[in-house]
Order: sequence, then structure tokens, then C-alpha cells
Amino acid sequence: MDGPSEKKEKVVKEKVVKEKVVKEKGATSGQGGKKKKDVKKETGLGLSVKKDENFGEWYSEVCKHEMIEYYDISGCYILRPWSMSIWEIMHAFFDAELKKMKVKNCYFPLFVSPGALERETDHIEGFAPEVAWVTKSGKSDLEVPLAIRPTSETVMYPYFSKWIRGHRDLPLKLNQWCNVVRWEFSNPTPFIRSREFLWQEGHTAYATKEEADAEVLHVLELYRRIYEEYLAVPIVKGMKSENEKFAGGLYTTSVEAFIPNTGRGVQGATSHCLGQNFAKMFEINYENEKGETAMVWQNSWAYTTRTIGVMIMTHGDDKGLILPPKIAPVQVVVIPVPYKDANTQGIFDACIATVSALSEAGIRAEEDLRDNYSPGWKYSNWEMKGVPLRIEIGPRDLENDQVRTVRRDNGVKEDIPRGGLVEHVKELLVKIQENMFEVAKQKREACVEVVKTWDEFSNALKEKKLILAPWCDEKEVEIDVKQRTKGETGAAKTLCSPFDQPELPEGTLCFASGKPAKKWTYWGRSY
Repeated sequence: MDGPSEKKEKVVKEKVVKEKVVKEKGATSGQGGKKKKDVKKETGLGLSVKKDENFGEWYSEVCKHEMIEYYDISGCYILRPWSMSIWEIMHAFFDAELKKMKVKNCYFPLFVSPGALERETDHIEGFAPEVAWVTKSGKSDLEVPLAIRPTSETVMYPYFSKWIRGHRDLPLKLNQWCNVVRWEFSNPTPFIRSREFLWQEGHTAYATKEEADAEVLHVLELYRRIYEEYLAVPIVKGMKSENEKFAGGLYTTSVEAFIPNTGRGVQGATSHCLGQNFAKMFEINYENEKGETAMVWQNSWAYTTRTIGVMIMTHGDDKGLILPPKIAPVQVVVIPVPYKDANTQGIFDACIATVSALSEAGIRAEEDLRDNYSPGWKYSNWEMKGVPLRIEIGPRDLENDQVRTVRRDNGVKEDIPRGGLVEHVKELLVKIQENMFEVAKQKREACVEVVKTWDEFSNALKEKKLILAPWCDEKEVEIDVKQRTKGETGAAKTLCSPFDQPELPEGTLCFASGKPAKKWTYWGRSY
């Protein structure tokens, strides 16, 4: 690269700030001669707040940079192409895995009749506050109001009853990619808590509980892979408590993430065994091989666009978003750095050739040849968007037949010969993916605190820890913990009881009740 690195960085940052002011001025006045409008003070790289100082505002600013746009209905958001591309990459992975499981995609209507919705009492009680209703057509009241699906068990299962008659109709394995609406809540947060969101929901029916149990864990492992292998977010796999399980289900398993900055857990995805409760309500019976009437065993499982929010919260920094390479819409951006009297066209040609070589190797790469932005502004913009690797090509790089790579995760720069660039970039992307996961895992593990008494629990909760505590596994005790920890930031609850259980010495007592403990369970506040 031309010139000392320190001098170049200083010039870049000065240009970034200067161009932001000029663009704000031009957008508001339309004329260069008018008085400049006061501009909100910004950091050199585009964010007005730091992640550690005001997490909520930081998260909102990062999301607003080409991920979402706020809509005129509270709790609803426009997903812009950058975030939709991330969702599509996860969709492609998961849908291919469903095909391996011989799960078929389908689509059921958005509307639910009151009769269907109310057939399973526990289920509707669990979702009742969140159900949105259509009550009018034009100016006329509907004779029967229609619910908008908060989930699709009661939409689909009347038809499972129709389609399943004999043992040869099993297993029935369906999935739909759709939107759902859950209306009643406070503190909407992009991706994390929204009134409408995208998800996949799988619904299956089996002849035996053993088959259903096996599928629950298989799907949960796929969800782990989405988080850890694609989003580079560490999770815990475990069982939800009776209080926290899916309404009307037999048991619920989940993958649980944790956000160190806020000290809150996030339910990442769930895989439920519904048992035979819904089969009983919807009369999903079949004739088995002995000619006897039997009820099916059912599962449902889902993950949502919440995945994207968890990734942003986990990896973002004071420059903006940081994307793991596996889910980055653009893995490599190539930026020309022409100086005065440089061979600009030669530099542009080198950028185009570099992108072509990377693209042919299966790497998602783009060049940014826009001439109305300086290299410094481009650096800032692509850093905000989280692109994992930046390649810079200037006059000296052209002369030396090399490029400069800059990693988004740690800022490390290297000058690389163009001859071996493709293989080097492939290796770098793997290293970035691995490093992001390891860094996130270390931060999460630093937040885990093992407690054995109520005082230790209370102190750990104040310190925003992910708490692992021995528990007697009683519903009343969990309810009591919620009551005792209520506050402005919400009450503590169980997150999950991990499948990977530490040793529980004989005589260990529950931290909350003093009764004999039955298991180790993660506790904390959550989104």
C-alpha cells in the first residue's frame, strides 16, 4: 500500500467524518451555499453510541444500517435485502436437511377459526394474550371473527386427522416456511421481539413415542448447527421446565444463547414433543398393524428470524455488525484505493479480476467501484454491514502484484500475492468463522456462575450472570423464584436444564427451597 499505514488511517477517518457532514448538509439544504444543519455527533466509524455504554441504542443503530427499517406499526419491521439474504442462507441449509429427513414442505392458511383454536384448552390459554383477531370486512362486522395464526398446531391438525387413517400413512412429516403474528407484548425489539416474524415450523406424526423422541433430538441438533456452525453463537442444549414448556405439549427442548452485555438469556429455537394430547383433541387416530385403533405421537419444532438478532447482539462491536463468513451475504468486498495520478482504470480492472477469481471459487465477493465515495467512507460502510474480509488494491499493490486483506473480526492486515489469493482467502474465512465462535464462547463462559445458595444466586443475578444452580425441579419453587426476583428488568426464571449435566453430589440441596436437588439448571433473566 502507498504511504505509512498510520497516515493512511488518519486520512481515512478524517474523510469519513467530513463526508458524513457534507452528505447531511446536501440532503437537508439541497444547496452547497446554505448554512449547514446541526448534525448529531458521530464516532469516526458511524455509530453515535458504544456497545458497552448504551446497548439498546447501539443495537437499534446497528439494525437500522441496512438490516431493517422501522415501520409505522409498532413492533413490525421491514426486513431489508441484507437481513433477508442472511435468512435465505439459513433457509437453504435447513431446508436441505429437511429433505434428508423426508420432511415435505407445505403451506396452510394464515387464518384460524375460533372453533379450531379453542379445541386444546392449555394451548389457547398459553397463546390467548398474543392472538390477533380479524373482526371486520370493510365496514361490516364478520359473523365469526378469525384469528391470525400465532402458531399452526390448531390450523394443521384437523387435516392430520383427515389424512392419517392407517399405519401406512405414518409417519407424516410436514414443514412450512411462513410468517406468524403474536400481538400482545411490551418492549418490541427488532428480530428479538416483534409482532410479526418469519419462521419455519415442522409438524410430524409417528406411530411410536420412540420415533418422536428421536426426531426431537435430531432437529435440536440441527438448530445447534445453525447457531454454532453458521452464526458462530455458542448455545446450551437442554430441557425446558414444566412452567416454560410449550403450552399443551408433553415436553420441550431448546437451544439457549446468552448475551453477556445485557446478562439475558435468549431462547434460540425449540423442538417439542407434543405427546398424544393434540391427537386426542383432534382425533388423530389410525388403524395399526394389528387392526386396532391407536393415537399418533406428535412433534412440532421451529426457529425464527430471532436468530439474526442473537447474532447481531453476540458479535457486533463499536464499528457495527460483524458477520460470520458462513452467513454473510457478501464474504469479501474489494475496494480500489486510487491516489492522485494513479492508474485508476488499472486498479479497477484488478478489483474486477479479483472478484471474478473469488466468485469462480464459490466465494461471495463484490467490488465497490462507486466514484462518489472515498475509500475511507467505503471502509466504514462495509464495516458497519459486517462483511468478514476487505481487500484493498492501490497503485503499489498493482505494481507489486499483491492485495491487502483486512479482517473485520480483529482488524488484522496482510499483504498477499495475487497468485495465491483465492486459497489464502478460503483459509482466512475459515479462520474468521472459528475465531468468532471461540471469542463468543469465551465471553459466554466468563459469564457462567455456579451457585448453591439463595444469597449467591441473588448476587450473581445482580451481576448479570448466566447462573447454573442445583434445583429440586418443582413448579411452585420456580414460580416463587420469579416472584422474589421481580423488578424493573424482569424476573429470573429457568432457561433450561442442560443435557450435559455436571455431577450432582449426593445430598446437594436446591438453592431456592432447601429440598434435595434433582438436577442442575440454568437460570437468569431473558428476552
